[in-house]
Amino acid sequence: MTGGNAIRGTRVGSGPTVGEAERGESAPRKRVDYWCSNGHHSTPSFALDAEVPEEWDCPRCGLPAGQDQDNPPAARRNEPFKSHLAYVKERRSDEDGMAILDEALAKLRERKGR
Repeated sequence: MTGGNAIRGTRVGSGPTVGEAERGESAPRKRVDYWCSNGHHSTPSFALDAEVPEEWDCPRCGLPAGQDQDNPPAARRNEPFKSHLAYVKERRSDEDGMAILDEALAKLRERKGR
C-alpha cells in the first residue's frame, strides 16, 4: 500500500537539490549595507535590476536603518493607541456628548412608556 503524501521523505527548505530544475537559475544579486541608530548592521540582498530602498527596517531592533553608517535615520515617532472614546472626544465637546446622551435616554424612556 502506498501513501498519498507526495513530499514524503523531504524537508521544507531542504536546499537547492529539491526542485532546482523547476525553479531555474536565481537572479543575480547585490548586497547593500544598512545601519540603524543602535549600531546594528544588516546586509539584505536585492536583484541587480531592483530599486534599492533608502531605508530598511533593522531585523534586530526594528528601527529604520540607512546606508550612511555615520548618519543613520532617526527613529519614527509612534502615535499612542487611541480608543474609540478618545476619537469621539476629539470631535465632540462634553456638552455635545451630554446632549446626545440625554436625547438617546429620552427616546428609550419614550419607547418603554415611562
